[in-house]
Amino acid sequence: MQTSAPPSFWCLAHGHARMSEEQRIQSIMTGLSVSWATAAKLTFGMSATNIGRLLNLSLSTYERRKKDEKPLDSVASERLDRLASIAILAEEVFEDKQEATRWLATPNDALGGNSPVMQCETEIGAKQVRRVLNAIEWGGVV
Repeated sequence: MQTSAPPSFWCLAHGHARMSEEQRIQSIMTGLSVSWATAAKLTFGMSATNIGRLLNLSLSTYERRKKDEKPLDSVASERLDRLASIAILAEEVFEDKQEATRWLATPNDALGGNSPVMQCETEIGAKQVRRVLNAIEWGGVV
């Protein structure tokens, strides 16, 4: 059986950004496709350990959901929704997907040495990433 390549994280994120908040909540509660996790892992060069930590999934659960084509739970889905909104903001700030991808995947001193992607594990972490992006865009202090 030949599997197709996972969809681009950026395509998924842009599609999700066009949804209303109500639609996004419904999507989170229903569970995003595991292809979201695979796309994020590939786009940001994440290890299996890091994608598991970000999504609060064990490697075996991730692999099983992938194999069975089952949706992610609401916790993992909300974290991917959070990452998608941060990624869209980064793309707007840097005006370039590749630069935004690089910045999101790189450890950042302003974030305690963590990468912006991994800060999306919590809403407070994502808020810190937004603050740094706003400082970059407007020339403020972090």
